[in-house]
Amino acid sequence: MLFTDSTFIGIEPASGRKPFTYAALDRDLNLVALAEGEMADAAAFIAGQDSATVAVNAPSGVNRGLVREMTKREMLTSYQLRRMDLRLAEHELRERGISVVKTPASAELCPMWMQVGFELYRKLIKMGFQKYPQADSRQQVLETNAHASYSVMTGQIPLARLSLEGRLQRQLVLYEHGLRIKDPMGFFEEITRYKLIKGFLPTELLYLPEQLDALVGAYVAWLAAYKQEGVFMLGDAKEGRMILPGKELKERY
Repeated sequence: MLFTDSTFIGIEPASGRKPFTYAALDRDLNLVALAEGEMADAAAFIAGQDSATVAVNAPSGVNRGLVREMTKREMLTSYQLRRMDLRLAEHELRERGISVVKTPASAELCPMWMQVGFELYRKLIKMGFQKYPQADSRQQVLETNAHASYSVMTGQIPLARLSLEGRLQRQLVLYEHGLRIKDPMGFFEEITRYKLIKGFLPTELLYLPEQLDALVGAYVAWLAAYKQEGVFMLGDAKEGRMILPGKELKERY
């Protein structure tokens, strides 16, 4: 059931000075918040919502050796075995050309942003959030992946995340999917010969890469709660399922 006062939140954990970027959409895909801060700031914002679906751009668990188990009868080299050190969801994406970071089998071996993500999931569970999908729950949390989401939404591997072209592409994809955010085409309307020569580009009209990652997470949260036929799951519950927009993966990206 979708509650009329629901908020849909995407969170991008990182290991920098301010480790969280979060975005929130309302039921009509209006942007109601886009901010950065510490975990306490994000948690305080989430706690202030009457009903929320939260999508986190980070693994929700370590790998449990499911991929290795699937291939244990094969004669694999040590190099091939190292390649199998990832979760099932990540394996499914990589098999189709979507390169995502592999999650180790131990939290201590995970990069800091993953460890921060694990801490966030634990905090949300303590706050009363339930793992998606839960019928009639006012507070749900799910795992997604920004790079994979944009790959599915564009039907191809998107342009480099940090590049100007990549930011334009991602923002346009979100805008075309109905998010009421800044129209990235306004960027081109502001460009003149003089501005190009002087290097004055209207980048204030574009969102930052981490903001775009948080925004697509919020959109996945909206789809998961409001239009469940618009998302699909990857992986196994033992390791944490990944929720992505769309119907299914293509054979190759």
